Amino acid sequence: MATTTNTPDIPAKANKFAPFALIAVLSILLIGAAFFGYQFHQVTYEQKSIKEDYSLSNNITFGIFSVDRWGEKISAVVDRRVKGFKLTAKQKTEMREGVEKQLHGLINKAVAEITRPQKGLAGKLKKLAFNTFVDVDELHAQVPSFARTIVVKITSPSSLKRIKGIANSKLDELEEQTYDRSDTTISTVERNIYHKYHVNNANAFDQVVKTKLDQIKKETTFNGLCLLGCVSIALILWLFLRKQVRLHVPLFVMSLLFALVLLVVGVTSPIIEVDARIQSMEFALLGDKLAFTNQVLFFQSKSILGIIGTLIEQPKPDAVLVGVLLLIFVVVFPLLRIIARALHVSCAHLFGSQKVLRFMAFDLGKWDMADVMVVGIAMTYIGLNGILKSQLSGLNIENDVLKTVTANNSALQLGFYVFVAYVVYAKILSYIIKKIDERNGECN
Repeated sequence: MATTTNTPDIPAKANKFAPFALIAVLSILLIGAAFFGYQFHQVTYEQKSIKEDYSLSNNITFGIFSVDRWGEKISAVVDRRVKGFKLTAKQKTEMREGVEKQLHGLINKAVAEITRPQKGLAGKLKKLAFNTFVDVDELHAQVPSFARTIVVKITSPSSLKRIKGIANSKLDELEEQTYDRSDTTISTVERNIYHKYHVNNANAFDQVVKTKLDQIKKETTFNGLCLLGCVSIALILWLFLRKQVRLHVPLFVMSLLFALVLLVVGVTSPIIEVDARIQSMEFALLGDKLAFTNQVLFFQSKSILGIIGTLIEQPKPDAVLVGVLLLIFVVVFPLLRIIARALHVSCAHLFGSQKVLRFMAFDLGKWDMADVMVVGIAMTYIGLNGILKSQLSGLNIENDVLKTVTANNSALQLGFYVFVAYVVYAKILSYIIKKIDERNGECN
């Protein structure tokens, strides 16, 4: 009898606690979605910060456009040539022959000067003494030995060292004359960035950046998939609970909170990255190659809120107007719709009239431009990517003297796909709320 009496109460108790159980499960999923969304946002901004530091350190202003950098590289080439300078046997022979020629010329010139007709007594005595005691042929015969002695002296290690020192000092003077005063700025920037990443040189910095970006890419993908996974589970619950009418209200309200997480993450995380650079530039000089690598021409990484903020900060009224309109239609209206839908479905009686609430929950969708923003971002990326490729291709040069290779690393970021997920999710919720409204009618 006891069993028969208590049996009808079990379904009643189960139905009573079902909404609480559903809310508990969804709350866990919501906390997970919020956590992974926060981590996603953090690592994407860390990636943006690292790339901005890298682009600053490798900016073309501090590289190809810096006279100091060119001076350093040219100086290094010339210095290597000077330090490695050695005379070959053929060059020594040519030098000896040149010295002999000059010595023969000097002797002939001196003899011609002394033996020319003299008017004075002193001049005639000098001429007589010269003809008497000096054998010109003997002087010419001694020229080769003098030339060898001179060449040996000039090409001795100590003499070559002095010559190299003179060449280097003249090169240093030339560097000082072409100083463009950017070296101090470059050194300050590099010193601060290297200190930030705990490295001492450019190669170590490149390696640290590469390692960090690879790790961040994995973390971003993981957090993004986990975020979308939590949202997908909440959406899949609608399939299993579609006939449980009494659970639709708490399920829909919780679903709106998932939409809020997607919206916040989507508008605050970077959605597009523009990265144009000269990947390599090689210039032939004295048989060596001067090389510049990863010279950043332009870099920007922006979120939707970042784009809006940039427009609003512009001094031009039309840009400010566009920024304000984007803020209203892409951020404010979607937030208002989420709030209005939650109140409408839960039949909040705090509002005297339901017309405003229904307008915000349903008709405001005509002014919600989040889906238009998705299309606009995609079209902007396609157009901008095409322009960059076209312009950069004109900088690709390859000949015997100069070779340049450009790279367009612009790309849509994962934040864009999170925003797309919000738009799709919001469309599904719009369909669901219409079904709920058709079944229940207006809230009373």
